[in-house]
Amino acid sequence: MRLSARVDYALRAAAELAAANGGPVTAEQLARAQAIPGKFLENILTQLRRASLVRSQRGPVGGYWLARPAAEISLADVIRAVDGPLANVRGERPEHIDYEGAANSLQQVWIALRASERSILERVTLEHVATNKLPESIRHLAEDPEAWAS
Repeated sequence: MRLSARVDYALRAAAELAAANGGPVTAEQLARAQAIPGKFLENILTQLRRASLVRSQRGPVGGYWLARPAAEISLADVIRAVDGPLANVRGERPEHIDYEGAANSLQQVWIALRASERSILERVTLEHVATNKLPESIRHLAEDPEAWAS
C-alpha cells in the first residue's frame, strides 16, 4: 500500500482536530503542529470540508473542527475524501477490471487487498488515533515482528 503525502497530511491534520475536542483550530495551528506546508493544508481542509468531515468558520474566532464526533470518522473516510477509493488499478475499481489467461485471478487478489485495507482503515477512527487507543486487533497486528520487516 502506498499512501500519498496528501493522505498523510490529511490524517495528521484530522487527528489534531480530533484532539481539539470540538474547538476551532486555525489552519496555521494545524500546519505548525504537524509540520504541514500551509498552502497544501488549505487545499486538504477544503477537500475535507467538501466531504462533510470538517466544518469551518471565518473570522477572529474561526477555524476548523470535525463535522462529526471523532469516534464516527474512520481513517478510510479521510483517505477517500482526499484520495478517492482505497484500492484501484490504473484508476479503476478492482471489480471493473478483467484479466485474461494466466492473470485471470489477479482481480480476486485486488479485491482481497481492498477488503484487507477496509478491515483496518474502516475500523480505526480519528478518536482512536488522537487518544492513542487503537483497537486491540490493530495493536496486535502492529506488534507482530513480521509487520516491521522490510
